[in-house]
Amino acid sequence: MDSVLVGTNSSTEQPISFYLTGIPGYENVHHLISIPFCVLYLIAIVGNCTILHIIRTNKSLHEPMYYFLAILSLTDMGMSVSTLPTVLKIFWFDAREIEVNACIAQIYFIQTFSLMESSVLLAMAFDRYVAICDPLRYSSKLTPQCIIYIGIFIVIRCSIILPVVLVRIPTFSFCRSHVLSHSYCLHQDVIRLSCSDISFNIYFGLFAVVIYWGVDSLGIFLSYAFILRSVLGIASQEGKLKALNTCASHICAVLILYVPMIGLSLVHRFAKHSSPIIHITMANIYLLVPPVLNPIIYSIKTKHIRQGFLKILLPKRVRFTHT
Repeated sequence: MDSVLVGTNSSTEQPISFYLTGIPGYENVHHLISIPFCVLYLIAIVGNCTILHIIRTNKSLHEPMYYFLAILSLTDMGMSVSTLPTVLKIFWFDAREIEVNACIAQIYFIQTFSLMESSVLLAMAFDRYVAICDPLRYSSKLTPQCIIYIGIFIVIRCSIILPVVLVRIPTFSFCRSHVLSHSYCLHQDVIRLSCSDISFNIYFGLFAVVIYWGVDSLGIFLSYAFILRSVLGIASQEGKLKALNTCASHICAVLILYVPMIGLSLVHRFAKHSSPIIHITMANIYLLVPPVLNPIIYSIKTKHIRQGFLKILLPKRVRFTHT
């Protein structure tokens, strides 16, 4: 570690590289630690690819709800692939060095796909709102063309904001250690090492949190407020349960994105001096759990997706026996 810090105390020297961190104190067992990470990445990539295959090949799933699920799966895969190279390089080869431009690119993709995940969940909340509160106009409101426009809007909305702050990073002077806290690059992790004025990045980051995460979470909350009001107006108990059941998968997806994110924010805010392992664990949960659990949740809670998984996993004779 000492060799990493050599030559980093100059306030004018532009850093060539940053150095990522595995799990401090467990460097000698990184190869073993890599096994659960490999399993999680495999589940995330295979699970989301399978959902995309099921939706593409089953014409009965060519509906708005499943189109949005396909977009969510693409976003989850993007989140996984964004962190996979550096995480596995550290655990397998102890290759911790990352160039500034590569670090900035990784920040861009991690943050962009995180923002897209939130935006897609907002779109899915709107889909559930229309399906329950205005079912007669569901097909006319959420046409394939409308969904394409929503997808394009999400991509543009989430991809144009980050360059505003990321282009400033190469101009910063780094007079402190170049060692980052995680196995991948995060914006807040990089700028805390700078001895330049980072006020713009901090305030713009807060602005982005409000405009993106704040607006998305408020939109999801309002959608479910209207959904709940509509469900309570249904006379039969069976009808209420059926309506709520169509939202169960989406509610779980929202929770597994927002709960780890809030937990990570609280750890950074109120537990700055706690063990680095806590910070690293929370950060990995935040980025790994949604891509891993979303395919599992939707395959369990959504009948057509579950049947699609069974067709792939089980031989036809076995499926016939179980039915």
